[in-house]
Amino acid sequence: MATPELISPRSARVTAARRLAKRSFRAKGRRFLAEGPQAVREAVAHTADGHPTLLELFVTADAAGRHADLVAAARAGGALIHHASDAVVADLADTVTPQGLLGVCRFLDTPFEDVVAAGPRLVAVLAHVRDPGNAGTVLRCADAAGADAVVLTDASVDPYNPKAVRASAGSLFHLPVAVGVPVERAVAGLRAAGVRVLAADGAGDADLDTELDAGTMDAPTAWVFGNEAWGLPAGTRALADAVVRVPIHGRAESLNLATAAAVCLYASARAQRTA
Repeated sequence: MATPELISPRSARVTAARRLAKRSFRAKGRRFLAEGPQAVREAVAHTADGHPTLLELFVTADAAGRHADLVAAARAGGALIHHASDAVVADLADTVTPQGLLGVCRFLDTPFEDVVAAGPRLVAVLAHVRDPGNAGTVLRCADAAGADAVVLTDASVDPYNPKAVRASAGSLFHLPVAVGVPVERAVAGLRAAGVRVLAADGAGDADLDTELDAGTMDAPTAWVFGNEAWGLPAGTRALADAVVRVPIHGRAESLNLATAAAVCLYASARAQRTA
């Protein structure tokens, strides 16, 4: 049954949800917020070990009318439905113009050991990626390219940051995501699983076009992506089997992180599918 309308932003339920904007509270409760109909729909459809991912849903009267099927699916999946005022949802939301739906979800990260045990062929490793929008967008690119997993190192942003969740456009719920893995452990584990590790860096000695022409891109591959502003540290580059740059054929100074990631992941995906 739905709870009564939550009028006050100081309600205990609202206060608990609001705290999930902070990483420490997310980590403590292993809960995060998913905002908007796209993210909520993916959360409703997602389960882990037989347990629903969506635990609670805050919904305004207007959104409940526009997304009645989604609210019904959430209720059928066992989520606690809170018919909330516009002020309550606005207080919880991370966007300027909330869409009236906001879910509280369980963490859904996958142990790194499970990622490598599955024999992945294409993996994105986010090392030193601090911007949540970039992290979410790269996760979305990896999903679109058909990657088997995304690994975020312990030096990277929390993928459950509201901006990262929103930038992933639902892809956070689509593929295994390992979190907090030291980059040395990530590289060693992937290499032990037979995965070639490539560091994407504008100063790389190897060229993506040359790699494609040489026919080396059809092997199982993990791409390591770094911070957009300063790239990958020398120590991280040294861990890789090769440091590869995306060629710049025009006059652009560089590519942003998400664009470079999309180019690299799709190059691997095409080579693997052709093979």
